[in-house]
Amino acid sequence: MTGRHAVRNGMYTVSFPYEYGGMSEEETTLGEVMSAAGYATAFYGKGHLGDIEQSYMTNMGFDEALWTPYNQVPSMYVPRGELGPMFPTSVIPELYPKDPYDMDRGWRPDGYVWALEGTKGGKVREWGTPPNEDDYYALEGECQKRTIEFIRKSAKAKKPFFISYQPIAAHFLGTKPGDKKKTVSASILHEFLVGFDEWLPVLLKELKDQGVEENTLVVLMADNGPMTHHGPDGMVETLHTGGKGDFTEGGVRVPFLVRWPSVIAPGQVVGDIVHITDLYTTFANLAGAKQHIPTDRIIDGIDQTSLLLNGDTFSRRDYAYIYTGDILAATVKGRFKRHWVGELPGLSGAAFYDLYNDPREVMGKMLPGFTTKTMFDVMVARHNLWLQKYPNKKHPRGMPLTGLENPRPAVQSASKPRVNAKDLPFDPNDFLDFEFPYNPAMEQWGSGR
Repeated sequence: MTGRHAVRNGMYTVSFPYEYGGMSEEETTLGEVMSAAGYATAFYGKGHLGDIEQSYMTNMGFDEALWTPYNQVPSMYVPRGELGPMFPTSVIPELYPKDPYDMDRGWRPDGYVWALEGTKGGKVREWGTPPNEDDYYALEGECQKRTIEFIRKSAKAKKPFFISYQPIAAHFLGTKPGDKKKTVSASILHEFLVGFDEWLPVLLKELKDQGVEENTLVVLMADNGPMTHHGPDGMVETLHTGGKGDFTEGGVRVPFLVRWPSVIAPGQVVGDIVHITDLYTTFANLAGAKQHIPTDRIIDGIDQTSLLLNGDTFSRRDYAYIYTGDILAATVKGRFKRHWVGELPGLSGAAFYDLYNDPREVMGKMLPGFTTKTMFDVMVARHNLWLQKYPNKKHPRGMPLTGLENPRPAVQSASKPRVNAKDLPFDPNDFLDFEFPYNPAMEQWGSGR
């Protein structure tokens, strides 16, 4: 969205009900860059940029949007979730006898939303009614339907368009009860992927039917590795070590496919490094919009137009900085990688990897990797010097889900403080100044339980 590492603007957390925060309006998103170049812009699917009003997709440069402010976890906040992975009484306490020791049900999210929808400058509305599961199951199809409709509308108006469709990709309770399975494994991930493959020809046919196929770049990619840590069935470690949340290759290296008839030769296999932030700068260049990229902050994305046009070995990037939250965890330079997290103190604890010979990062080397030591030290020093000049920012915080045109009573209640400020000797909104998740070791909280 910003062409920047998530740590730059504080959006390195995973949004749950309630986030009490989100993407800052001070960021310049890809939606805004493309809009400034005259493109019609749309966002559909997993927004994940938080639940405060300034982070709504319609305030992030998109002409129209249907998006989830959180990830897929609320899909389990339904009665059926009690039969599966949720803690007992965590979602529907009405199904259980009263707990005589339960004084404050602050652990129970109430007033969450499935999705929001709206247009730039217009009202934002709830889409769907939790905990109605049927609405959630219908969300993916609605995003695909609106994607096709936006293509038709833009092509008819002869207006260039940019669509960011980020599939919801998974209902964490599996396929809809009673639906026929598409795969033998019947895992959440496999069921989605096979279903998505069935829709792709519909998308490509629409581009062809509208006469814009040869003038449209289609990009398909994953957002991170599989959820291997306490995740759902079917999300397992594959070729590389690790998954979502890890700084090993299995957590950050993902499939990346592009299609642009008459511009990109088909059937190519490219081995170059492309970073997710590169899409921001590359799309801006292809759209003639580079002048709209801000110059008062660090933009991590590199223009990869040369790679798209010329193919293998024409990337302008052979490095990557890999963060875990706000911690720089590893650095890649070409075939070599150094883990910064987990190293033992002192020179002998360095962990260097040759990704050509050890792509699973199983056998960290110390002595054989000393030739790369200074290279990695210089990379980190340069990175930190830029940080001194342009420090990372925290993302703004506030009450969630405000400004909706049709909030249900529970949603309206969630957008307001849970207590009367007049009854307290302090402003309850001050808690928003603390970083989530709270760290019990922080001085202001003390070290006791």
